[in-house]
Amino acid sequence: MPFATNAQGYSTTKLIMNRNITLLFSTRITRLFCYGFLSVVLALYLAETGLTETQIGLLFTLTLVGDAVITLWLTTSADRFGRKRTLLFGALLMIGAGTVFFLTRNYILLILTAILGVISPADKDIGPFLAVEQASLTHLIPDENRTQIFAWYNLSGSFASAVGALTGGWLAQGLQEGGWTALESYRTVLIGYALGGFILIFLFLNLTQSIEVEKTQPDETKRVLGLHGSRNVVFKLSSLFALDAFAGGLLVQSFLAYWFHIRFGVDTGMLGSIFFGASILAGISALMAARISKRFGLINTMVFTHIPSSILLMLIPMAPTLWFAVVLLLLRFSISQMDVPTRQSYTMAVVAPDERSAASGVTAIARSVGSAISPALTGIFFSIPTLISLPFFLCGGLKIIYDILLFREFRAVKPPEET
Repeated sequence: MPFATNAQGYSTTKLIMNRNITLLFSTRITRLFCYGFLSVVLALYLAETGLTETQIGLLFTLTLVGDAVITLWLTTSADRFGRKRTLLFGALLMIGAGTVFFLTRNYILLILTAILGVISPADKDIGPFLAVEQASLTHLIPDENRTQIFAWYNLSGSFASAVGALTGGWLAQGLQEGGWTALESYRTVLIGYALGGFILIFLFLNLTQSIEVEKTQPDETKRVLGLHGSRNVVFKLSSLFALDAFAGGLLVQSFLAYWFHIRFGVDTGMLGSIFFGASILAGISALMAARISKRFGLINTMVFTHIPSSILLMLIPMAPTLWFAVVLLLLRFSISQMDVPTRQSYTMAVVAPDERSAASGVTAIARSVGSAISPALTGIFFSIPTLISLPFFLCGGLKIIYDILLFREFRAVKPPEET
């Protein structure tokens, strides 16, 4: 059991688990730092090697597709194969990808590595790590602390990726100012990315058996994607999360920045400042979610903070001035992330312990698939001047529909701490 009942056993077990929790936070911070570290220069590096923009775009698309397949395969078997083993294997894939990208310029090899390895074209978490780490954290902490731990887990990753991006960009620039070629400076960043994988292996090796699930189901239990008793719940959640992600994909940050540039003529420096402030507010909102959910419940927090956020989003294109639009955007981000730790916590709470890695993986893949489709639509809308603001209304409207459906389907399905 996660927490022993006798005093001596409780003290020992709690010490081990605290160590594991620290390690899992450390791996999250290390990994997101590496993703942010690489994200700033990866496209520039590939361009320096001679790839065209079309080839780079295809490579990134195949990277995300390959990541979805590998992640689904690993996370749906992690609770049986072993969570620690799965995390170690993911770190090896990260080392392999960074090393091959550093060593070769062969486009076919790069594509194969992008599909089979773990390399991030953005500052977001990819690979099997997020799903397995969340399942492990849920196994280590009491139900009443789960949402708060997830909030800090998300916040630590956001700040780590921001620092990584800042470090990677300035490192490459500093090396070039010191006489290095652009290609050499970018290759140095790739070395750093691969070294991050070795740090992850060291950290994962120190995890104890406490993160593993106790097998309560016989091996012959019929499973679909690693799920058995919780299949219906997870598939319902996944379909709703895919709708939410599809809506969010209509206005990813790059598109938001582009809209502000076209509508108000905002330069890149100001855009960077606006979205830096938005990211800070989003991180703080994730922390606030833990306290609010304790009083009002996870589903209520997810729905009734998400709806006002969507309304604020739809008001932005109606703003008559830049600063009015910025204020609406910042207000939106100040509550927009409250559904993230609560969503993750709720998913872990309503499935069986030996399905948590699979459930997190399946719902994450559903979101990835949903968000991968919609940006192409926004590109079409942005090419038609009269429709340039339409994605705001579609995004906000679809998110409100998602919230209503989520509340209708799951308001009666309570996590353990609320029953």
